[in-house]
Amino acid sequence: MTVWDRPEPPTRPVPLDRERIVAAAIALADQGGLEAVSVRKVAARLDAGPMRLYGFIATKEELLDLMVDEVHAEILPDEQPADWREALRTLAHRTRQAALRHEWLADLLGGRPTLGPNGLAVTEATLGALDGLADLDTLMRAVETVSSYFTGAIRREIARLRAERATGLSEREWQRASGPHVTRMLATGRFPALAKVVYEGTDVDAETSFATGLEWVLDAVAAKLSPPPA
Repeated sequence: MTVWDRPEPPTRPVPLDRERIVAAAIALADQGGLEAVSVRKVAARLDAGPMRLYGFIATKEELLDLMVDEVHAEILPDEQPADWREALRTLAHRTRQAALRHEWLADLLGGRPTLGPNGLAVTEATLGALDGLADLDTLMRAVETVSSYFTGAIRREIARLRAERATGLSEREWQRASGPHVTRMLATGRFPALAKVVYEGTDVDAETSFATGLEWVLDAVAAKLSPPPA
């Protein structure tokens, strides 16, 4: 039986329910990452005994599942996109926006499919826009391909944000600090391809990079969904 199928216990003496528990856990994770989340810490935030929480959740893994599903409510589009490409684009961008608000989400993306009501609604909205465009196996590979792209891109972006906080240096500041070393290494002539990128390439922000890569992936998916020539 999943956590969503199991009924909640009575709320006395301290008013308590899964919604309050999940909200407290998300607040802790937003402040300190997943390492800041434990049943004991959530209970303390709610001014309740830890054993009370075990009446609502059996394990920390269930708590994480509930947290991810709650954030999926933010990912769920306000309106169902009619076009498959817009549906996948919306899924990618809204997932990225949710991860920027809740950086811990990046650590949980790409695992087992979420089975909560919000996660299932996001999946339904996505698959519904693709229905009938190809056989089911092709459609599933299309969704997996796009999901793999944005999951990796989001994780990389969040990792860089965390590195900035850890070092106290922005991306630009880190580049300037590392510049003398990189210049010396490129001057050896051992890295001509890299030198070309450094001196001639265009530097773009994370959002532009994400959007550009996503469109390239969608172009590739479109080629697989297009009917073969007669």
